[in-house]
Amino acid sequence: MNTSDAVPTTRLVWAVENLMALCLAVMALAVFVNVVLRYGFGTGVAASEEVSRLLFVWMVFIGASVAYARNEHMVFTGLLVALRRRRELLAGLTVLIRLLEIAACVALAWGAWQQVLVGLGSHSVVLGYSTALLPLPAFLCAVAIGAMALWRLLRHEPLDLGHGADVE
Repeated sequence: MNTSDAVPTTRLVWAVENLMALCLAVMALAVFVNVVLRYGFGTGVAASEEVSRLLFVWMVFIGASVAYARNEHMVFTGLLVALRRRRELLAGLTVLIRLLEIAACVALAWGAWQQVLVGLGSHSVVLGYSTALLPLPAFLCAVAIGAMALWRLLRHEPLDLGHGADVE
């Protein structure tokens, strides 16, 4: 990858990380204010729970997309150790693994889209936003990860087994 390719990606990652940080900050502030009002003054902000839930769902799925793009998603070290020893097996399984990733993304996108359609007809109780906003990030995440997996499959990109941390 040359440096001209890295600049847009770096800016995009920076923007997405800042969006996630903003979601986290708003959630923390909303929950903190609600706790202080509830225990200190016997009142609270009814919208705090809805805002926090909505932002948390969006933040999780944005983070999942970024983690996949960076090859920082969860791995199973037992499988990795076995595959590192058998490179020829790993090369053959790479296509299968990518196809399974794409299939999982299609299934997730389909289910999430069905939930988006269901949510179009209803609104949240307190704020009144369309409840289609809750499953929408799952759909967008599945599309993004599916597109990345397809791109990696078409480029014959090998699986990245260089994870620094062990996960069991």
